[in-house]
Amino acid sequence: MRSTRKGRTRIHKRLFSVLITFFICSANAGADAPVSETTEACLECHASITPGIVADWQNSRHAQVAPAEAVTRDVINRRISVDEIPAGLAEYAVGCAECHTLNPEKHNDNFDHNDYPVHTVVTPPDCAVCHPVEEAQYRENIMSWAQVNLSENQLYQSMMQTINGMQHFRDYKMIFDEADETVNEQSCYFCHGTEVTVSGLETRETDLGEMAFPVLTGWPNVGVGRINPDGSQGSCSPCHTRHQFSIEVARKPYTCAECHKGPDVPAYPVYSVSKHGNIFSSSGDKWDFVNVPWVLGADFTAPTCAVCHVSLVVNEDEEIIAERTHRMNDRLDRRIFGLIYAHPHPKSPRTSIISNKNGLPLPTELTGEPVAEFLIDSTEQVQRNTSLKKVCLACHGEQWVAGHFEGLRKTIEETNAVTLTATDIISQIWRDGLAQGLPQGANVFDEAVEKMWVEQWLFFANSTRFAAAMGGADYGVFANGRWYQSKNIRQMHDWLQMRRELRK
Repeated sequence: MRSTRKGRTRIHKRLFSVLITFFICSANAGADAPVSETTEACLECHASITPGIVADWQNSRHAQVAPAEAVTRDVINRRISVDEIPAGLAEYAVGCAECHTLNPEKHNDNFDHNDYPVHTVVTPPDCAVCHPVEEAQYRENIMSWAQVNLSENQLYQSMMQTINGMQHFRDYKMIFDEADETVNEQSCYFCHGTEVTVSGLETRETDLGEMAFPVLTGWPNVGVGRINPDGSQGSCSPCHTRHQFSIEVARKPYTCAECHKGPDVPAYPVYSVSKHGNIFSSSGDKWDFVNVPWVLGADFTAPTCAVCHVSLVVNEDEEIIAERTHRMNDRLDRRIFGLIYAHPHPKSPRTSIISNKNGLPLPTELTGEPVAEFLIDSTEQVQRNTSLKKVCLACHGEQWVAGHFEGLRKTIEETNAVTLTATDIISQIWRDGLAQGLPQGANVFDEAVEKMWVEQWLFFANSTRFAAAMGGADYGVFANGRWYQSKNIRQMHDWLQMRRELRK
């Protein structure tokens, strides 16, 4: 009796999902691209099981424009960078099956799902079937190497463990336990990306009976440098959020804010209080965030993160101001979030290969000199800076732009000098044995005075530089800016003096 009732329930749910799919498809008939038979099979169940996902997809461009139509548009108007679509994919909407069944031989997370080879984690190589240029550019972007750069850099690992590890107070001593991997995944690797692996299969009871699903470790995660089950790095969905994959979402600064909120990389809070951010907050609801190419003056009137770093931007005569790029440092000559000092941009996105003369995985010496062999040269710096200035010059005069970048240059010089002062102090503290650091082969992030030193460059110098780069005003003075730089220096010096007196 119970089994019969359960069977009826399954039949009713299946009929319900079919009806939902029918209504969804009917509502969009004539407006959307044709749906493949395989994707229709997915929708039959998922319209009721995961209706939010289906609704998102129905509202996406993937559901509305088939690749065969997309490639017929003028290059400047395209959102697709491939010239020829593989057989069987061109005429249909980019649906569930078109993404989740691609490249099955490469996906360790591939499993049999209702007689279809399905994988859970859609990766950049899957997206590259239609977007090969974007995927290739992103592969050369530091973001796609974020997981590797964090996991391979022992200095970064020491900082992460100091932040995430548990501390206990026993017998007047601090006892330190290393962080659980889940804690690391929920903190630093949330943005940098986890390593997603398959640890086996598990059987679950579903409305259609028992089904086997892969067990994924490091999942869920949409970190920018995620290591995927097919061996690839990165993820497109941190910016182009599933399952609409909206260019509008990617172009708005809220998306970047998820990882660039500070105080270590305070791009979004600084932008929010800048004049550009003020204009976006006041007028952004009237802008067109969907048009391609993005027309300055017609579609928007002030930059967002995407305008400066990613998007194809043109004037009203469709003359190109900035080329589209998914290698986000193409218009950046310097990294202004200091490690430990601001420095020319690295040549390779794999920054973990960098080593200074002391063997530290840092792009500068502790005394501030750049490790030139790993960083772009002055010619490349000028070229990238010129590309960024073209965006500025589309709205501002030569003198305004020149003055802005001269102010940024001076601020970088000044904050690097203040960071050197703090580094001189901490180096003296280590030499005197008042704290255990580099000379002792100890963690350089775990003692109170060392944390003051870290805040000097990771929080205060960075905020000051971002304020100069983006017009963030008070972030360069009192809100984590110069006030805290000067205060912190005094506190570090007073700490040194007090410990020297106590030792006497």
